[in-house]
Amino acid sequence: MDEVIMDQIMHAVYQAVSWIASLAIIFGGVVPYIPQYRDIRRTQNAEGFSTYVCLVLLVANILRILFRFGRYFETPLLWQSIIMIVTMLIMLNLCTSVRMATELSTKRRSFTDFDWNYFWSWSRFVDYLQCVLAFTVLAAYVTYLLLDSVLFVESLGFLAVFTEAMLGTPQLYCNYQNKSTEGMSIKMVLMWTSGDTFKTGYFLLTQAPVQFWICGLLQVCVDFAILFQVYYYSRYPQKPISHTTHTTSAKAL
Repeated sequence: MDEVIMDQIMHAVYQAVSWIASLAIIFGGVVPYIPQYRDIRRTQNAEGFSTYVCLVLLVANILRILFRFGRYFETPLLWQSIIMIVTMLIMLNLCTSVRMATELSTKRRSFTDFDWNYFWSWSRFVDYLQCVLAFTVLAAYVTYLLLDSVLFVESLGFLAVFTEAMLGTPQLYCNYQNKSTEGMSIKMVLMWTSGDTFKTGYFLLTQAPVQFWICGLLQVCVDFAILFQVYYYSRYPQKPISHTTHTTSAKAL
């Protein structure tokens, strides 16, 4: 009798832990962008945040959703992708609005200009939507044609998670160009690091496809590289700190 009760308790605990882990996977990825979103709203300055981060995550999660048509993976990871796409569109909308309000140039750039020099630097949020929609339709059509190819499906899965693993590289490069991490939310990067570490562990425990956890480890390495930039540029400043009215500093800690 005691063994039956203990088994029921252990089963209930396991179910609770599974639910908590699933919720953490689904919503944990968007939490790091909350402090960055608030910083941009507060300062009305989006220079410290690279919108290419949004591009990377949009491409990665669209490809991951398409990958599921060819190879099943955990449902929480599917919901994570959907919620992340919505979050990145919200971030793009804010960054575009702020840039439009502060931009002195009256010239407007649009997606339909097909000018590679201004790719992902358009003036209106609707242009980003058009680009995302065009990419989704094209990728879905190619996936539909090649869904029976194991090589294509596995390559698609690798491309999806490898693209996501490169999430931090636009921010890494942006910091390197600016020779500063000013305007970047340190809270966001710390949450990236903790979230990516948890996510990689989740991939290993749930026996997710090998592409997932290998690229998860790569993502953690990029996070630590950005944290090193925070330390290095704060200890060895490369340029004077800005004292403009709308400061780009995000004093997250």
